[in-house]
Amino acid sequence: MYEDDRTIAFLDINPLTRGHTLVIPRRHCVNLLDARTEDVVAVSLTAQQIARTVSDRLGADGVNLLQATGKAAFQTVMHFHVHVLPRYADDGFVLPFERTPGNDAELDELAARLKS
Repeated sequence: MYEDDRTIAFLDINPLTRGHTLVIPRRHCVNLLDARTEDVVAVSLTAQQIARTVSDRLGADGVNLLQATGKAAFQTVMHFHVHVLPRYADDGFVLPFERTPGNDAELDELAARLKS
């Protein structure tokens, strides 16, 4: 579907939505944490290009980008990749999570631990 010197993009054989595309770096890396910065940048730019293409050519109403690192995050293929999921008003695909407000004290403590 698309390729350049750093990335390859192809349709997922088990699509969640019409036009579901995977973007991978040519250089093998297990996940986001293992990937070289230049490969993460290249995959991100290709994912943006694919998102524009599916919006323009398939009439997607929106796009989700999904990247899973580690089994706890539902990574099943041990090669860094990004899912470009075209979204349509009636596609039936739902992301199963609910948002609830965080605890202010815990958020402050986490922010302090993560501050560089």
